[in-house]
Amino acid sequence: MGSNEKKILVVDDEEKIVEVVKSYLENSGYVVYGANNGAEALARFEAVNPALVVLDLMLPDISGEEICKTLRRKSRVPIIMLTAKVEEEDILKGLNIGADDYITKPFSPRQLVARTEAVLRRAGDAIAPLANHLSYNNEDLTIDTIKYEVRKKGAIINLTPNEYKLLTTVAKYPDKTFTRDELICLVLGEDFDGYDRTIDTHIKNLRQKIEDDPKNPRYVLTVHGIGYRFGGE
Repeated sequence: MGSNEKKILVVDDEEKIVEVVKSYLENSGYVVYGANNGAEALARFEAVNPALVVLDLMLPDISGEEICKTLRRKSRVPIIMLTAKVEEEDILKGLNIGADDYITKPFSPRQLVARTEAVLRRAGDAIAPLANHLSYNNEDLTIDTIKYEVRKKGAIINLTPNEYKLLTTVAKYPDKTFTRDELICLVLGEDFDGYDRTIDTHIKNLRQKIEDDPKNPRYVLTVHGIGYRFGGE
C-alpha cells in the first residue's frame, strides 16, 4: 500500500467534529489531516495523498458530492461519507458517485474508527485473480492485477475500489453465479450492514464503465432470481 497507508483526511465544516474524529483516529495509530471546506479538502488531498477520506456531504463551498466526484476522476482512494440525511435515496446517491461507505450523523467516533478499519482492510485485500493479466473479447476488456488497471478498448477506466473488487471477484470465477449476499461478503466485507441494494448500485456503475451497452451487458450478467455472473470470453 505504500507509505500513505496510515494517512486519513477528515473533511467537515464543524471544527468540533474534525477534532473529535481526529483524536479517536490518532489514538488508533492513524496520521490525521483535517479540512473545513471543499477547497481546503482538495488542496490537502493533493498534498498528503491519504489512504482514506472521511467526507461530510454538507460543506459550505463545494458539496461533498462534488468533491467525491472530483476525487473519483483521479483516484481510487476509499471514501467514507458523513451524512445527516437518513433517506435511503441520498445514501445510495452517495454510493453512486463513488463513496465506499457512509455513516449517518450523529455517530459514535468508535463506530467511525471501526468503519475506517473495515474499509481500509477491504481496499487492501483485493481478491487476487488467477493471472496477472486478464483479457476478454479480443482485448475489448483487460485487467492488469499488478497495476490494478482496467482498460476498455485500450483506454484506462477509473474504477472505485469496490467496482474493481467486484469485477475481479466475478472474473476470477467465470462460471459461478454469485448471490447478492456472497458478493456483499466478498466485496463489501462480512461486517457490512447497509442495504443489499448497494451491490446493485455498484454493478450498475461498473456496467456504465465497462459495457458497450449497459442495458445488454456482456461482462457482468444478471442471473434472474439468483444474482450475477461473469460473461467475458
